Amino acid sequence: MQNYKSVWENCLKIIKENLGSENEQVYRTWFEPIVPIQLEDNVLTIRVPSQFFYEWLEEHFIDLLKKTIRLQLGPNGMLKYSILMDTSIADQPIATNIPSVGRQATVNRPKDVPMVISEDENGHEIPNPFVWPGLQKLRINSQLNGNYTLENFIEGDCNRLARAAGYAVAEKPGLTSFNPLFLHGGVGLGKTHLAHAIGIKTKELHPDKTVLYVTSEQFLQQYVDAVKNKNTNDFIHFYELVDFLILDDIQFWSNKGIHTQEAFFQIFNYLHQRHSQIIITSDKAPSELGTLEPRLLSRLKWGLSADLLVPDVETRLAILRQKLANDGIDMPEEVIEYIAYNINTNIRELEGALVSLIAQASLNHRQITLDLAKQMIDQFVKSTSREITIDYIQKVVCDYFKLPLDSVLSNSRKRELVTARQLTMYFAKKMTKSSLAIIGLQCGNRDHATVLHACKNVVNLSETDKQFHHWVEDLEKKFRE
Repeated sequence: MQNYKSVWENCLKIIKENLGSENEQVYRTWFEPIVPIQLEDNVLTIRVPSQFFYEWLEEHFIDLLKKTIRLQLGPNGMLKYSILMDTSIADQPIATNIPSVGRQATVNRPKDVPMVISEDENGHEIPNPFVWPGLQKLRINSQLNGNYTLENFIEGDCNRLARAAGYAVAEKPGLTSFNPLFLHGGVGLGKTHLAHAIGIKTKELHPDKTVLYVTSEQFLQQYVDAVKNKNTNDFIHFYELVDFLILDDIQFWSNKGIHTQEAFFQIFNYLHQRHSQIIITSDKAPSELGTLEPRLLSRLKWGLSADLLVPDVETRLAILRQKLANDGIDMPEEVIEYIAYNINTNIRELEGALVSLIAQASLNHRQITLDLAKQMIDQFVKSTSREITIDYIQKVVCDYFKLPLDSVLSNSRKRELVTARQLTMYFAKKMTKSSLAIIGLQCGNRDHATVLHACKNVVNLSETDKQFHHWVEDLEKKFRE
């Protein structure tokens, strides 16, 4: 019987030979860190350092790995992945990894075996990645950004109610009538900043409270993986142990994730009944989120709904002056005023314009003058483009082919629908930072292997089919308009 170490050593020789000497760095980066751990029934199990590492192998080297495994183990040879997880309880308990654990994508291929186990650094399987056995009090990484504090959140008429409510919540989490606190407003108006700031202030005033910030996309991915791994009860139980939960961008669940919403509904009820604080952010008010599950939507209206508006010119001036003071940069008042009066969309673009001006002056060894500001700001305003999301990509592709969105998300195998679906996945992977699993989920609940296949198919067709190439070019132009 072959030894798993010798089998993997032979595999590495074949991989290294196929990559060639010019790809020595590629080999050291992506194959040397892999550790073989078991060979049983023609299935070789290898341990990889992270989920990202696993997805990279699947995307770029799956064909090479297939060929190599079959050369060593025969036509029925299979590969199984496990992901390494840090469970050092003394410094970082297993709960520290909660926001990112469970990203164990399934590979539904006849000759590929999915990664199905999680392990600690000593190679022991972790049966429950959500709650460490015997843990009395959660100690977790709250995922809060230390740069987002209430002290550097500039107050103005545009956000006064939201900020005041946030401070009240931080002083008495779960004990005010602001539970849940629902923060809503357009892109770049400070919802995420304020949510982090409230969480940080809460930890300062109540060190014993367990505070957790999570995006709705992270929550959805965790739930999907919990279902796959058959540990949804553990997933829900973990969140029920949190004292202060911040869920960012709940509008992401619109038209998707019904079962995820039901799980959150259960968590919400439990936390609310035991007076744990909940903060939710959205780019829309609760009344505009009609696509969410009705029972959950009714809960979102229980507490206080506070909106964040576009800042007025006085607030914009204060934001710019504070940022310059924090960075220790002097700038003529007339330049500050010019930026404040001409960038009136949102805080993110306001700060982006300021950074661009400073960079322009620094790189070109020029003084910051009003003339330079006028030149740069005019160019900045013209080049500021729409944030590209998966939903936006779906809309553009469907409009281009004159197809209803529901049909593209369906399981229909009609040629025009398959084409639109694959193009959506291709551009989502190319133009967003979403994981393959999230892209598949939003494109009709497909798995990540389907997304990979779609992307490869689009690349191949655009190189061999003139009409298809024309479609790709046309859509790329539309995304950049």
